[in-house]
Amino acid sequence: MGRIAFLNRLMVQKTTVRNLFQFGKTKGDTGKYEQIVSTGLVSPERSVPKDIEKPAYHFKKMSPGNTLGSPEIKTSNQIDAMRMSGKLAARILRECGKLATVGTTTDEIDAFAHGRIIESKAYPSPLRYAGFPKSICTSINNIACHGIPDDRQLANGDIINIDVTVFLNGYHGDCSETFLVGEVDERGSFLVEATRTCLDHCISLCGPGVEFNEIGKFIQRYCDERGLESIAAFIGHGIGSYFHGPPEILHYYNELPGKMQPGMTFTIEPILSLGGSDIGVLEDGWTAISLDGARSAQFEHTILITETGTEILTRDQ
Repeated sequence: MGRIAFLNRLMVQKTTVRNLFQFGKTKGDTGKYEQIVSTGLVSPERSVPKDIEKPAYHFKKMSPGNTLGSPEIKTSNQIDAMRMSGKLAARILRECGKLATVGTTTDEIDAFAHGRIIESKAYPSPLRYAGFPKSICTSINNIACHGIPDDRQLANGDIINIDVTVFLNGYHGDCSETFLVGEVDERGSFLVEATRTCLDHCISLCGPGVEFNEIGKFIQRYCDERGLESIAAFIGHGIGSYFHGPPEILHYYNELPGKMQPGMTFTIEPILSLGGSDIGVLEDGWTAISLDGARSAQFEHTILITETGTEILTRDQ
């Protein structure tokens, strides 16, 4: 859930749009799918039992965390705690993916995720984060990121990103995956598989002493070779006892300084589009939608930099 830099860039881009707006033209062949042009009915907030440990923003509406500054080097105890939150997030995500079927509403997936997280004595991190009203994000087709679960039924041919973050024993674990619903057309399937592969390659680049900007440089080359666009407004981020913190992981070519060090934990979460990279936000203040109506896909993992390479903390094993 790469919210922080997006909010900052949005102030500059001024691309906020309203429901039922007119899309621009997409470039090339973007396939066949149902474009999302407005949000559906959002159910009331789901409750969290008193005995569940909650982040500070549950009690008081707070601004998103700051992703600027020096990345935290985790201790062995902190890393162990993050392994627990990461594995739980991955397991919930896998289970949610099984519900991504024709006729299921995203609100039903949210209800399921909320229940499973609470049963695990964890807190659904998105809930109340900077005012977000639900426990997971569900982004369908041309919704790039931060879709709010509602009463829309999933349709045959949809692609849906489900973003799950949990707060367990004081630490967040964050991951997402894009799932195919029913029979997805060739271009949609290509997009999803290409984005999955992109994340895998990004993780393989990481290790102690590697420049953070190697991630963005690779994504730019990868997209250029495949006729895709990286939606640059959204970034990966440091994570731990905080939901979002340094470092910023930019998913486009950049020369920003900074090297990975053992003990750092952060997310990599590219969003790749079959069309352009421009986005806007619907009136709910969260749903980020492509201005040309093109589909996008996203995959995300929380990773740890080790002495010899990386460890994926949000792998369901």
